[in-house]
Order: sequence, then C-alpha cells, then structure tokens
Amino acid sequence: MLASATSAENRAGILAMLVGMGLFVVNDAMMKLASAHFPTGQMLLVRGLFATAAVLAIAVALGEARKLGTLAQPFVAARALIEAVISFLFITALARAPLADLTAILQATPIIVTLLLVVLGLERVGWRRWIAILVGFAGVLLIVRPGTVAFDVNAMLALAAAVLVAVRDLITRLIHADTPSIVVVLGTTVTVGVVGPLIGGALGETWQPVLRAETLILVVAAVLYGAGNMAVVMAFRKADVSAVSPFRYASVVFALVIGFTVFDEFPDAVALAGFALVVGAGLYAWHRERIRRRAALAGIAPGEDAP
Repeated sequence: MLASATSAENRAGILAMLVGMGLFVVNDAMMKLASAHFPTGQMLLVRGLFATAAVLAIAVALGEARKLGTLAQPFVAARALIEAVISFLFITALARAPLADLTAILQATPIIVTLLLVVLGLERVGWRRWIAILVGFAGVLLIVRPGTVAFDVNAMLALAAAVLVAVRDLITRLIHADTPSIVVVLGTTVTVGVVGPLIGGALGETWQPVLRAETLILVVAAVLYGAGNMAVVMAFRKADVSAVSPFRYASVVFALVIGFTVFDEFPDAVALAGFALVVGAGLYAWHRERIRRRAALAGIAPGEDAP
C-alpha cells in the first residue's frame, strides 16, 4: 500500500493540478482562436509536432528515453489512439461552440466512468452513487438541452468525447506500472499529431498555408498542452489522489472566465445550473469512492453500506 503524502506534498500536488487545468483551458482557447484560420486536422498536426519535440526533450532529460519501447504496449497504444479521436472531436466542436459549455460537458467523465464500470460488471454501485449519476446526467442535459436551438452537432461531439475520455481513463488504469508517465504522454502527442490529420484528410479538409503569424498560436498551444500534461503528472506523482482529484473541476471556472473575457461567451442561467449539477455530482461520486475504499481497507464487505 502506498504511503500517504505529507501536507506539503498534497499542497504541491493541488497547486500542480490547478496549474495543469489552467494550462489545458488556455490551450483550448488558443486552439479555438486558431480554428478561425486552420482546419482541425492541420491544427493537431502542427501542435503535435511542437508538443512531441518538447515532451521528447523532457523524456531525455529525465533519463526515460531508454523506455521508449513501452510505447508499443497494447494499452499505451490504445490509450493514445483514443486520445487522438477525443482531440479531433473536441477541437472540431470547440471551433463553433462555447468553451465553457464544452469544458463542463467533459466534467461528466467521472460519472461516465462509474457507469461504465457498472455496465462492464467491474464494480457495484449503491443508491447514493446512482443518484449522483442521474444528477450528473441531468446537469449535462441542462447544458446541451435536446430539442432546443442550443442542442446541435457540437454538443453531440462533446458528449462523444466525454464518453471516450471515460474509456481512456479506464484503459489508463491497465497500463503497466513500470511504464513512465512521460512515455505515455509522448505516445499521446505523437499519435494525436498523426491520427488527427488522417481523420481530417478522410473528411476532406482543405489545409491552409502554415507560414503565417497565426501558426504561432499553435506553437503556444503546443507548449501549453505539453506543460499541462506534465503538471498533471506531477500532481499525482507524490500527492494523494484523493487530495488533488477534486481540483480538476477548476477547469470549469477557468473556462467561464476565459470564455467571457476572450470570446464574449457567458452561459445562461439554465446552463449555469447544469454546470453546478455536473460538478456537484462529480464531487459527490468522488466522495463516495473515497468512502468505499476506506471501507475496503477496513474489511467491510463490498455490499455493505459504508459509513
């Protein structure tokens, strides 16, 4: 069993998670700005080239280059392929939909993970977490609002991305512990940069000249994307998962602020209520997971109601 982190390590982990979420949202904002000039596949290629160079340099600096062979492991490869599809779906939607709305939809991922575990028969869920699942999906419905003008193909793309993020997270749990995190990140940046443009090409995208000032937006996005991944890795390296995980939801706040200040986007009252339900349900599901784990350590049977 892993030893609990110290208070200082948890504080450092929380700070790293907040930084990582902020970097990811700013990266999304940069990609949204770049989408006015480039198609999705081309953006993923350009960003992928610079992000791969940065992450590879970090891997070499950390002495992990000797473990690059682990990129061929099935679960590492599967995770990277799924991440490529997620990136294409999300950035395609991002070009035409509010940043905060899409960010909030992705926050339903922990709830979707729980539901997938139940469907696959890998975990039993009590009535409290079932309520959290239902509340979370109610929040998503308030954001996307089927049957109204707010519901369109972009909302569907974001929902599909959220489901795939849940699948990706489950696969991540299956990656061998000896595989360095930086190698997993490298596999992701390479695959997204290769598969993204292949999908775009299959859909008939028309690429634009890259020798232009707007390309710098993608370079900045690449740095932010790589740095965000590293910050999240650092957050979980020594800190307790239970301490840092709730701070993923800070991305919703960052997205609201950036969406309003940069894109003049602000959700209406119904969407804000949906945000609150999604975040609240996710936090409660996380809380029940902590209780379940404590019960397991205490020897309480899975079917018993933990205090």
